[in-house]
Amino acid sequence: MKRARVAYAGAIHEATPHGVQQIRLADGRVVAEDAVVWLPPFEVGTTIALGLNYADHLKELSGELTVTAKDEPLVFLKGPGTLIGHRGQTRRPAGAAFMHYECELAVVIGQTARHVAKADALQHVAGYTVCNDYAIRDYLENWYRPNLRVKNRDTCTVLGPWFVDAADVPDPHDLTLRTLVNGQVTQQGHTGNMVNDIPELIAYLSSFMTLRAGDVILTGTPEGVVNVDVGDEVVTEIDGIGRLVNTIVGDEAFGI
Repeated sequence: MKRARVAYAGAIHEATPHGVQQIRLADGRVVAEDAVVWLPPFEVGTTIALGLNYADHLKELSGELTVTAKDEPLVFLKGPGTLIGHRGQTRRPAGAAFMHYECELAVVIGQTARHVAKADALQHVAGYTVCNDYAIRDYLENWYRPNLRVKNRDTCTVLGPWFVDAADVPDPHDLTLRTLVNGQVTQQGHTGNMVNDIPELIAYLSSFMTLRAGDVILTGTPEGVVNVDVGDEVVTEIDGIGRLVNTIVGDEAFGI
């Protein structure tokens, strides 16, 4: 089942797909997709992000970084201010030279996980959604990867549009990802190419921290990241999960 969270007529609603460019609210009303404000499709707890979790992307950035695929997973946390939903606007700071998208499979935890064995890890997954996790590469620093100014910026982590139950995703490691910028495909990859797969990530993370329902793991992005600019429409897609639309805006949209 696919479901979303939206704001409409002064309230927050759960919604499901209905027809062409429409959604059905939990109270039965049918409204146009563009008549609502799309929120992240679940109540987000801790956002846990993985860097360099696709071998091709690691190779793509090899000239800038000192990590290798043999290192422990590169993990960092993101604050709640980073999160926005489908059809949202992401701010590109004036003066940034290189800002890029990252199409990622987001794994949503469904029950408390602590010291979970790899063989049992997927039992703790409630479902999946699409993430577009932007980075400002200007601030990338070898000694601390990635720092807050690269990956923890307001409006730069887009989630949605749908939360898809784990039972409806037979194999999360057999999904095609792609990104389109203004209608042109610029990135394409496959979740089977993760350096550390989902059970490995859950086992690793739960070995030193407690994962709880609503926590989300952003599993990394494949190669093919390019610079985006103000006015660009960026679409990140994962087959069977969803099509997430986002627009880049400048500082002036925020009154600066």
